[in-house]
Amino acid sequence: MMKRYLPHPLLTLVLLVVWVFLVNEVSAGAVVFGLILAVIIPLITANFWPARPRVRNAYAICEYGLIVMWDILVANVVVAGLILFRKTESLESKCVVVPLDLTSPEAITTLAGTITMTPGTVTIDLSADAKSLLVHCLHAPDAQGVVDDIKDRYERRLKEIFE
Repeated sequence: MMKRYLPHPLLTLVLLVVWVFLVNEVSAGAVVFGLILAVIIPLITANFWPARPRVRNAYAICEYGLIVMWDILVANVVVAGLILFRKTESLESKCVVVPLDLTSPEAITTLAGTITMTPGTVTIDLSADAKSLLVHCLHAPDAQGVVDDIKDRYERRLKEIFE
């Protein structure tokens, strides 16, 4: 019965929290409307999710979220410094290929989204075989260092969560 009305309970919870953050107000109206959206959206999209993604480690999700928020904060400061205090000619913009160990589509999507949300980097493309991401970096004097950071900070944790 629960699966019929809440096909993806974790997605419902995430949608509710995101809605409350977007509205920037914790009121009865905001929470009720968010709850309505959080229940309806997974019901409408349930046919597109034949199998639920397996989320294995709740602690790892919290850790991942905190690390991503910290990295976004730090990257904002770094990018602001690059834009304000460096000459354009001194920036070393690069496209970097990040080989993937992840196999879950949800994990790969989360990784690509995380990279894009972090200022200074944008995920450009996923290879046809889903074995690598192409990432544009605003300033990357050490391309291998960028790959190592992505694999260590994000991919390793996503592997713990999804695979």
